[in-house]
Order: sequence, then C-alpha cells, then structure tokens
Amino acid sequence: MRPRLLAFIAVVLVLGGCLGVGPSAPEPTGTVQTPKTPDATPSSTFEGATPAEPGVRVTVTEVVDGDTVKIRYANGSRDTVRLLGVDTPEVYGSNTPGEYEGVPDTGAGAACLDAAGENASAYAKARLSGERVRLVFDDTADRRGYYDRLLAYVYVDGDSFNYALVESGRARLYESTFTERERYRAAEADARSARRGLWSCVDPSTPDASPGSVTDAEIAVAEIHADAAGNDNENPNDEYVVFRNEGEEAVDLSGWSVVDAAGNDYTFPSGTRLEPGAELTLRTGTGDDGGGTVYWGRGSAVWNNGGDTIRLRDDDGAVVLERPY
Repeated sequence: MRPRLLAFIAVVLVLGGCLGVGPSAPEPTGTVQTPKTPDATPSSTFEGATPAEPGVRVTVTEVVDGDTVKIRYANGSRDTVRLLGVDTPEVYGSNTPGEYEGVPDTGAGAACLDAAGENASAYAKARLSGERVRLVFDDTADRRGYYDRLLAYVYVDGDSFNYALVESGRARLYESTFTERERYRAAEADARSARRGLWSCVDPSTPDASPGSVTDAEIAVAEIHADAAGNDNENPNDEYVVFRNEGEEAVDLSGWSVVDAAGNDYTFPSGTRLEPGAELTLRTGTGDDGGGTVYWGRGSAVWNNGGDTIRLRDDDGAVVLERPY
C-alpha cells in the first residue's frame, strides 16, 4: 500500500476516535421499577369511578375500634385508616369527659363514655368487618395523620360511615380541617340535643341508681333476648325486649321511646297501652303490631350481645327506666 494512502487512513482513524464514532456502548442494566402500591400514594379514583363517586375500593380486614380500621387493596398491599373528621370514645385507654361537651368530669361520666366506646366499636365491626368499602380522600385535609395512618372518608353501600357515626351519636366531631366539617358539626349538635349515643352521657345515671330501677310508672324489663338465633342481622325478629307493668295503674306508652347506648331509638305508636301486670314485647324486625307485640321496623340487629343499655323515655324525654345488661 502506498505511504500516502496509509497516512490518510491513520488520520481518519484518529479523528474517528476523538469524535466518538464507532460501536455504541452497551445500555446499562438495572432493576425493573414496579408501580407504587396504593398504600404508598393512595389514588383518588378507582376503576369505574364517576365524579359523584370518587375513591378507591378496599377490603376491611380488621376493625381496631370505632374510628380506625385496617384495609387491604386489590393488589394485596395493606394499610391502616383513621376515619377523617370523627372521634369515638376510647376502648383501649381511659376517656376524658372534658373532650365531650357537656359530659360531666365524674366517674359516672367516664364510665358512660367507656360503654359508648364499646358500642361504637361493636357497631363498626358489625358494619365494616370483611366488607368492600370505598375510601375517599379530602384535598383540604392531610393525607396521613398520627402514626402514619391514612385519613379518609369510608363509604359502605353508598353511605358515609364517618357521617353515620356522628349523626347517630357514636362519635364527636374531631376538630381538624376537612371539607365536611360544618355538616358534621350540625349533625353533632343535633345528636347532642337529642342525647343520642354518647351524648346520653351528658346526663349519666346517678351512682345510687340501681339497674332496672323504675319511677312511679312502675315499668320494668322482664326479659332481654339480645342474641337471636343464627346471624343476628338476618333474624332481627328473634331479638327482643319484654317490658312489664308492675304497677297498679295502666300506663299510656304513646310517644314513649326505647333507646340503646348508641342512640338508636324506637317510639311507641299512639294508643299503646300497658295494663297492670301485662307485658309488651318489642321485636327489632318488622311485622304487624298487636297481641302484646310491637315491631321496631329495622332490617338488622340493635342490641349488642356483649352488653348494652336499655333506656325507656316518656313522651317528655325523661328517662323512666335504665337497664344495663
């Protein structure tokens, strides 16, 4: 080969090395990145969501207490949810009456809140355990709270469980920032005025009031059948309370009401009369009143198998009978 041609080829090779011309360097290898799991960054929407029903579908795996649940996402990841905007009485610690407006800071007040906390927890377990629910997050609130728990509204069967807790008196408004705050405040005020649920603790029983004691009306609880055969919620007519008139005068029960510790209430219809020595059975389910039996009209259980409180109020709202069991 001619010396001049060799020199030309050498120059081209040198320039090619300087300019980076040549075989490409191999792509660096690395791990494949997996998408973030929903518990790392909860989505505000789920498959099939509509503007009216945003949220993410999850399964409730455990109810910790009235306002805290553990959940599992469709991909198997898990998290803990603190219900946004509400606070139920404690079941694993002591309750401070001063946190609940109007509840006296006494042993009776604290004991009443303890029972209300147990009731709220039992209600949450009956309503949420094992259920597919919808979590909805609030852009005005923090995504997570203490202990790194998610803060969310929980919807079951299309209804806000958070709101139901406040409306039924099972929870108080938790003073924090969230969109539904004023609506919850109004629901709490209504429950407190009606002395529903925990707000019955504003007027706790006096220490010397014995269970089942009666006033001049002489009405007593003759029988409590809280544990219906089979699934309580599927057999509400086998859940009942029997009242007896132990006095010597007939009692007109028109407008009187029966209330449980959670604030669920039933009002006796006009014309309900209990003669001396007679008994009247209140069944939780549905049916035609008559023959010494009246029906609450509910599709699920009311009385807790593990304990509850039966209150009978007259048509002025005064408690004439209180029977814990």
